[in-house]
Amino acid sequence: MPEIIDWTRFELRIKVKASMPLVYDAWSTRQGMEKWFLRQCGYMRSGNALPANSQVRRGDTYHWLWHGWPDDVEENGEILDADGAETFAFKFGAAGKVSVHLQAHDDAVMLRLLQYEIPDTEAGRHHWHTGCKTGWTFYLTNLKAVLETGIDLRNRETGIPNVVNG
Repeated sequence: MPEIIDWTRFELRIKVKASMPLVYDAWSTRQGMEKWFLRQCGYMRSGNALPANSQVRRGDTYHWLWHGWPDDVEENGEILDADGAETFAFKFGAAGKVSVHLQAHDDAVMLRLLQYEIPDTEAGRHHWHTGCKTGWTFYLTNLKAVLETGIDLRNRETGIPNVVNG
């Protein structure tokens, strides 16, 4: 019997050999996000930009730009949860919501990413379920590479679009 796909959500997990605080800061600080995920991360609280190493809190907002993409490819949204240690969640535009949960696992961290409330439409299935799942698979791999080895796998050239590394 074929598996029935729930197009409104997906989950990815990855084990990262790093400390819980380091993995959490990779999500919750501008400095952390720019090491593995974004070209430019703006975190704001009450309209004021947060310093590079300050952790966001629930209700803060963000403005994100990616390497390999022009400035008009951006994401703006709100932080839904940030407990300072294990849970980080945000509204991801029309693609739904994303939550990240960290759990200590031996000498590493088990990271679980859940994207949910994805619209179950043809566009939602193509762009956000399939597209985001593919994108997160790469970026979580890059998070692991950066934190474990210092090697950043992202494409930084806007002249080379549609590659697997961002």
